[in-house]
Amino acid sequence: MLIGDVARRSGVSARMLRHYESLGLVRPTGRTGSGYREYSGEDIRRIFHIESLRSLGLSLRDVGRALDDPGFAPAELVDDLIRQTRERIAAETELLTRLRRIGAAEPAGWEDVLQSVALLQDLRSESAGTRQRAALSAVEDAPVPVEALVDAVLSEPDPIVAGALRWALAHSDADGLSLLAAGLRSSAAEVRKRAVQSIAEIPGDEATELLRDALTSSDGAVGRCAALALGARGVADAVPTLIGVIVEEGNGAADVYAADALGALASDAAVADQIATGLIDRLATGTLGAPARRRLTQALADIPGTAASSALADLVHDEDRAVALTATYVLELRKGTRSERGGE
Repeated sequence: MLIGDVARRSGVSARMLRHYESLGLVRPTGRTGSGYREYSGEDIRRIFHIESLRSLGLSLRDVGRALDDPGFAPAELVDDLIRQTRERIAAETELLTRLRRIGAAEPAGWEDVLQSVALLQDLRSESAGTRQRAALSAVEDAPVPVEALVDAVLSEPDPIVAGALRWALAHSDADGLSLLAAGLRSSAAEVRKRAVQSIAEIPGDEATELLRDALTSSDGAVGRCAALALGARGVADAVPTLIGVIVEEGNGAADVYAADALGALASDAAVADQIATGLIDRLATGTLGAPARRRLTQALADIPGTAASSALADLVHDEDRAVALTATYVLELRKGTRSERGGE
């Protein structure tokens, strides 16, 4: 079969067949009387084998080894091809994502495209300062698609940069709550925590409902963060979790924030009684250590009402001197306040 016929039958151009010949991959078995290349059936089968191996991503050099080296083992090469293919897919997926985000920004001209590309690149920079500047400019200078902001905030390890990204997301015109809700279901604990922290800074009823759902999360860190945010929004459902934060979080400022949230919620008299009852019940638990009881007493000091005052009066005689002194001091302050009001 002549080279033109082989090209039509195999789909490999005559030029490529000559290239294969120059590399020694396939040589026509013979020549016609006029000197034209003549391929046998075995030659054509080899051409199909070459094309099959090339379709897997093998280089022509590796194709030659695979066909001619009896000791050639494919396992290692196939593993390399799998790795290379995954890397290529990841790169192509990243490119597709970037193009979709640029398209979502609805650029009016190439200047807008270049600005969006620069900002998206800055959000992925290794420099925390560069990422922070990109986050701060994402709202006004060059609006970034909300998907890019959500991806950035859910993957940002630097707390300062993360704060800037949450600010940008909260001030974005686009709605990223559905994407953040997906982040709450992530298998990675850090992603779940970043998602609830971001939702906490977005105003509105929809965000509040997501925080209510997060309150019952099996991830304690997510539930605690949701409780702090709900407390600031005046949602009394957060009270039990906030009390739990005071009991459990002795290191850091979480217990202080929880106590502040309870104090703010206690402006409602009915909620104040609920909080006082919850704190008193936890104080009555005999298994609590002294530091936890002290934190509960300090939290109780910020709760108005007769239930809290009655509990503090009992705590004046507590065996823990710090608890007793705190209760005594708070009661004296409350007496002074009542006296001032009476004098008015």
